[in-house]
Order: sequence, then C-alpha cells, then structure tokens
Amino acid sequence: MRTKTFAAAALLAAASLTLTACGSGGDSDKPVTVVSEQAGSDKAATVLDQPFEKPDLVLTDTHGKKYDLREETKGKPTLIYFGYTHCPDVCPSTMSNIAVAAKQLPKAEQDKLRVVLVTTDPDRDTPAELGKWLKGIDPRFVGLTGDFATIQAGARTLGIAFDPPRKDKNGKIVSEHGTQVIAFSPKTDGGYVLFDEEAGVDDYTKDLPKILKGEKP
Repeated sequence: MRTKTFAAAALLAAASLTLTACGSGGDSDKPVTVVSEQAGSDKAATVLDQPFEKPDLVLTDTHGKKYDLREETKGKPTLIYFGYTHCPDVCPSTMSNIAVAAKQLPKAEQDKLRVVLVTTDPDRDTPAELGKWLKGIDPRFVGLTGDFATIQAGARTLGIAFDPPRKDKNGKIVSEHGTQVIAFSPKTDGGYVLFDEEAGVDDYTKDLPKILKGEKP
C-alpha cells in the first residue's frame, strides 16, 4: 500500500509554491506541494494527520442546477479534484484513472461514491461542456462550475492553488493548477487522504474500498 503521513498544515503552507501547467510543457511534471519532493516522494497517497474541512462551495452542476457541495456530499465517500476540460494531459488521465478503479467496485459501492470535478476554467467550462466531457469518462461524476474567485477561494482551503487561465507562448490557453485529489470520509466528512498526480489505477483500486468505509488506506 503506497501511503505516507504528513501534516495538513504543512501542505497548506506549501501549496502556493508550485503549480502544474496542463499542456503548457516545462512545469507539467511539478506537483503543487513540496511534500512530493521530500523523503517518501514515491508514495501516491498521503494520509493527513489533520483532515481538511470540506469547502463551503455552492456552484452550478452539469444540469445548470445549484449544487451545495457540503450538503450534496454529506455522509458520502467523496473525491474532489480541481481541473478543466481543455486540459490535454493531467486532468483527463486523473479522472480516467479514478473512473477505471471505481468501475471495479461492487455496484452498491459505486453508487455511494461521489467524484467531483470543480473547474479551474469556468469561462470555457459551461455546465453543458462539463457534462459532455464527463459523460465520456463516467456519467456519474459530478462537474461543477461558477464564479472563478469563489472556486479559487474554495480550493485554497484544501491547499490547492491555481491561477486564472492564460495564453502560453504559443497562444494556447492553459490553466495552471494543483493536481491533488482529496478524499473525504463518509464518517466525518473530513478530507483525510491526498492523492498526487502520480496516483494510477492500481493506487485508486487498492485505496477506494477503504475510503468508502472511512478507513485509512
């Protein structure tokens, strides 16, 4: 089991140091926190000693309806990821890895799991765009969009930083963002496990059954 324990406060303090630029090259292999550059950096899952509080976000889902993140996922095992649909690399691979692992769960457990993608590019990621993109990965996944500043503030409470989308030197719009997936316990609603961008299908396959029970992987 590929796990390590690290202080949530330290992750928060380091969150603004580095970002991943999806599809922009150069920094695409850098994680958002320095924890992955320290001893034990080969571990895909970080078990936090102090869980994160679930972001207080009320956004818009793929059906154009209001979605209260805390209320809708209360008491449910939940994975939250901040990314965007036009990302050509990290975002689709992360969501696909989770989808493949989730499909290996028993049907009843698949129905319990909530996987939420919150866009970092709300101007382009309309509800319809998010819905179309997620349908190709797993139609049960939740896509959320809304005001950029609101989303950015919510992400920061999880130690995840990202900047407004910008054009790179080739004129391509990119969104630099943290690539962590935060798992929230169905027992406490606390975010107690952090997966970095190196997490693969095998990592999620091994850890999801315990996350569904609110146990440490």
